[in-house]
Amino acid sequence: MKDFAGKVAFITGGASGAGLGQAELFGLAGMKVVIADVRQDHLDSAMEYLKSKNIEAHAIRLDVTDRAGFAAAADEVEKFYGTPPQLLILTAGVNTFGPAECSTYEDFDWVMGVNLGGVINGLVTFVPRMVKAGKGGHIAATASWGGFSGGPTTAPYSAAKAAVINLIESYYLALKP
Repeated sequence: MKDFAGKVAFITGGASGAGLGQAELFGLAGMKVVIADVRQDHLDSAMEYLKSKNIEAHAIRLDVTDRAGFAAAADEVEKFYGTPPQLLILTAGVNTFGPAECSTYEDFDWVMGVNLGGVINGLVTFVPRMVKAGKGGHIAATASWGGFSGGPTTAPYSAAKAAVINLIESYYLALKP
């Protein structure tokens, strides 16, 4: 994608950190930006910041582990901008730190649910809509070096990010044609 003007970007984790940076970058490039985040106070602050930069933005409160919530968010994007996004960036992520052998079921459920499940939910929800719209597009998911090797204090995170890398590569190969 070389021409960003007027196109729609949807960014999970878009109210802070890397996601907010992505929203600013693509908004300044002329995209209409939708930021999705689970934290309303962060969404409010991010919208204030993006508007101060004259970026056209819309905020949606979304728990990326909620499939029905994702479907409602996709409907809202289409209602608000008249199209699914042409740029889908799945950035939302969490981590726990501690010795691998002390990781709990709850640690794995939370980290895998957000980091991998959130990407799956975004892909399954948005990709068919993007394909049907026929406007082309790009998809990115935030992984990390943790996805290329294990870590003694990041076992759930590294496992989730390794899965994200392989999942996105699979979608790349499937959608390339």
